[in-house]
Amino acid sequence: MRHWLLSLLVNSVVLMVVAGYFDGFFIQGLGSAILASVILSLVNVFIKPFLILLTLPVTILTLGLFLVVINAITLMITASLMGDAFVINGFGMAILAAIVIGLLNLLIEKFIMEPIRQKA
Repeated sequence: MRHWLLSLLVNSVVLMVVAGYFDGFFIQGLGSAILASVILSLVNVFIKPFLILLTLPVTILTLGLFLVVINAITLMITASLMGDAFVINGFGMAILAAIVIGLLNLLIEKFIMEPIRQKA
C-alpha cells in the first residue's frame, strides 16, 4: 500500500512537471494531478492489458515500441475522463508526454526510489 501511494505521489509530480514544460499538456493543479494519477493507475490496471493483448502482433513487430502508443492512449483516456482539469492537445502531444513521463518515472525509480528502499 505504501509503495502504491508513493508511486501515485511521484506520478502526480511527473504529470505536473510535464504540464509545466509543454503547452499542449495542461493539468489544473496538484489535486487534479493526484486524481489523474489515480485514474491513470486504474486505467493501466483494467484497460491497458486488453489494449496490449489486442495489439500484440503490432507490438511484436515493432519490438515493443508500440507500447508508447498504448501509453499515449491511456493518457488520452485519462484526460477524457477528467474533463477540463486535464487536457492533452492532440495525439502527438500524448505520445510525446508518454515518452517523457516514462523516462522521468524510470529516472526517479532508478536514482531516487531504489536507494531509499535499499536503506530501509
